[in-house]
Amino acid sequence: MERIVIVGGGYAGFTAARELEKHLRRELRRGDVELVLVDPRPYMTYQPFLPEVLAGSVEARHAAVAHRSHLRRTRLVDGSVTRVDHAHRVVRVRPPSGEEYALAYDTVVVTAGAVTRVFPVPGVGEHAIGMKHVEEAVAIRDQLLTSFDRAASMPAGPERERLLTATFVGGGFSGVEGFAELLSLAHDLLRVYPEIDASELHFHLVERNDRILPEVTERPGRWVVRQLERRGAHVHLGSGLESAEGGVVTLSTGESFPSGLLVWTAGNAANPVVATHTDLPVDARGYVVVRPDLRVGTDDAPVDDAWSAGDGAAVPDLAVPRPGALTVPNAQHAVRQGRRLARNLVAARRGRATRPYVHGSLGVVATLGLGSGIFQYRRLVVRGPLAWLMHRGYHVLAIPTWERKVRVLAVWLTAGLFGRDVVSLTSVQRPRAAFVAAAPSGSAEAPRTETNAVVETGREDALIRVSEGHGTVVR
Repeated sequence: MERIVIVGGGYAGFTAARELEKHLRRELRRGDVELVLVDPRPYMTYQPFLPEVLAGSVEARHAAVAHRSHLRRTRLVDGSVTRVDHAHRVVRVRPPSGEEYALAYDTVVVTAGAVTRVFPVPGVGEHAIGMKHVEEAVAIRDQLLTSFDRAASMPAGPERERLLTATFVGGGFSGVEGFAELLSLAHDLLRVYPEIDASELHFHLVERNDRILPEVTERPGRWVVRQLERRGAHVHLGSGLESAEGGVVTLSTGESFPSGLLVWTAGNAANPVVATHTDLPVDARGYVVVRPDLRVGTDDAPVDDAWSAGDGAAVPDLAVPRPGALTVPNAQHAVRQGRRLARNLVAARRGRATRPYVHGSLGVVATLGLGSGIFQYRRLVVRGPLAWLMHRGYHVLAIPTWERKVRVLAVWLTAGLFGRDVVSLTSVQRPRAAFVAAAPSGSAEAPRTETNAVVETGREDALIRVSEGHGTVVR
């Protein structure tokens, strides 16, 4: 039996698996081919919806597409790939429990994606939260809601000011969208928190470059800055984060302020599995080198039975008339690359010609909070409510499966009628707390885990989401 192993179940991996199930239906049914997907998470995260999950406009579960619900002919392996050894045709898999083991394959598809790029800034590891996964977006939302609850019942002073201060580091699409959505949520919360005035909110967006949203041209980028500042935000351009020790943000400009919420969105980096734990060819940044048809290698040095796509691959961008141009890491490319990869893999198995991946950008669109957005396609720029509607329309069509489309639409319609849900569920991070508190002394002692240790010191707002091998890794 031929075994095809897919490393990573994100956009590219999930799409490739669905497409392979479709085109290899007969082989899978006969048992001639086994399709295996290895991922530590049982779902694919639709990351463009994370800013709206953060703001409560999309339910957290609706931004996640379950592998088992939609990959019926694929064997799903729960675990993290720690190494791809193509010379011996094996991947090393570390399961949640038990010993690491080798999984043999005939063909490998590397779609491990990228991880959050974290710089060694003092205090970031202790206080920052990323925004690459659903649980991180939920934690940011819950932390803001909890801060409002606490601030509303305390007098004016340094602690109240700290609780009502949020800082985002990184002015790319992820950072700007998340920042704008959280700012929009905070202003909506003022309607139900009469104890808090809009002047008490301090939202800071920190970007080391002299502009935000590098994917759009300079003029629309300046418009976004003006829109955020008009809503009370502080946008620090040409400024880097020097320290976050003790929950105090210190910028390279010398400015310093305490911040109750620190969100890190300063770009992506190559997945360590791809960058340093494989014998497949990688470029200087640690991304898998692929040919235009998404086979690993180059025309001069091809690698048999290895394919790669998505954010962790250096895919030539044939739609850009510039030598050496690579596709940008976004969902628009990853989904289409996963589809093209699967079709080319099947064509190669059957002795047919493969086709290069070519996709011209459909433009870029970003949400800037409820009712506001920006869209740019070449010289065409759309701003405001129309761009916001275009953002919602595009992404509800782009998210995989009709079931998810319907669920997201239903939440949007409900929110349109009744407004945002403003309930904080921070306590779900400690599900046994109430039981332990109610139990007789000594009969139900809570195990002293890392999370308990954080809560016991009173630093509930410093929870760090750790996902080894798939997202932010903070050690």
